[in-house]
Amino acid sequence: MHRPISIGITGGTGSGKSTIAREIYKQFDDTCIAMLEQDSYYKDQSDLSFEERIKTNYDHPDAFDTSLLVQHLTLLLEGQAIEKPIYNFEIHNRMEETVSVQPKEIIIVEGILVLQEKVLRDMLDIKIYVDTDADVRFIRRLVRDINERGRTTDSVINQYLNVVKPMHEQFTEPTKRHADIIIPEGGHNKVAIDIITSNIRQSLQK
Repeated sequence: MHRPISIGITGGTGSGKSTIAREIYKQFDDTCIAMLEQDSYYKDQSDLSFEERIKTNYDHPDAFDTSLLVQHLTLLLEGQAIEKPIYNFEIHNRMEETVSVQPKEIIIVEGILVLQEKVLRDMLDIKIYVDTDADVRFIRRLVRDINERGRTTDSVINQYLNVVKPMHEQFTEPTKRHADIIIPEGGHNKVAIDIITSNIRQSLQK
């Protein structure tokens, strides 16, 4: 088996990076592609109370167990299976259960800070930044956090203004310069998805 193709997909919260990742994933057979979501690699916080876990800055690089993500990506690239963590956003902690991920020809790594750490960035063959207007990103996050994560409108707005926005400007936005491809208004940019999947297919055939 040749070394797998590793693809990093990043962008701000609500940019559409997860949608882009899923659309690329759907272009290939399940037998040849795997996905690592950076959100799965938030640090275990079992030593903290729920009240303390709520206060964690989840948009800061320190919130992620990047060393475990790097370790898992390394194993997959070497042809070994991993046990991917499961993160529960309602309790702000990892679950005891994990998900088995088998090595595949294509590995997608998706998250807000995928290009922030050099050690992780250097492992990626294709680096994609999904660039979407801040207003659109905020509305998407508001809807998602209320509908999927049991949050109140006030808590989402306060977190966005006090944490998410400044963290995006400090850590995520600057990683755009490391991207090979920048997708504007991501999520449903069919042209960009077609170009990327064509590039991946060509690489697989080499």
